[in-house]
Amino acid sequence: MRQVKPARQSQILAELERTPSLRVAELAHKLGVSTETVRRDLDELTGQGLLNRTYGGAIRPRATEPPVYERHALFKAERQAIAKAALGIVKDGKVLIIGSGSTTVHLAHRIAAEMKDITAIAHSFGVASALAANPTIKVLMLPGEYHAGEGTMLGPNTVGFLNNFCADYAILGASGLASDGPTDALLESGAVYSAMMARAAKTIVVADHSKFGQIFPACYAPWRQVDHLVTDQPPESALRGALNRNGVAITVA
Repeated sequence: MRQVKPARQSQILAELERTPSLRVAELAHKLGVSTETVRRDLDELTGQGLLNRTYGGAIRPRATEPPVYERHALFKAERQAIAKAALGIVKDGKVLIIGSGSTTVHLAHRIAAEMKDITAIAHSFGVASALAANPTIKVLMLPGEYHAGEGTMLGPNTVGFLNNFCADYAILGASGLASDGPTDALLESGAVYSAMMARAAKTIVVADHSKFGQIFPACYAPWRQVDHLVTDQPPESALRGALNRNGVAITVA
């Protein structure tokens, strides 16, 4: 048995090298063991700092996120479901501020297809391009320093320009969702997100389950400043407790 477990855990790590996210059921099937055995292995590997547990699976540990073009290929169905659910929340808005990320791009495509005669403020070229497909949507692109990996404008000029606007909703993505609040891998993005929240009547965070329990350098807001989280799976207990304590509405797509 001692020989079997190390080999099994090595295979789990090898699978994570090939794909950034794994589900417990998928691993159990590949390894020919029970889901309980897989969960114990994932807990041990997490304790060793070799991976990060998520709700129902695991992801590679990381201090930074992959470029946005790589993230677009992950969790497509989940993010499309999140976008559909989020649209139902913000559809009464006339002025929207939208942050960067793959989930917000999905939402931007849905907004372009189903809303009209609104103003959208963006710092992401992916979001702005998706919205521009609808000629009735006025798209304002924020100025700043271009970040190629994220396809966004960042920096003090971006933050300063936001002071010219007031919006019904700020719709933001996140690299991680932890008990203290949503976080982002880029400090510069965190500063922009905080400024977006300050200019909006309500803040909606859209993020899939792979972000649960993840912590990145920029904690751009405590949960008490967030009105709504839209995600694809029920948050794990610690995160759910923090959301409930701070009055954050949760929509599971």
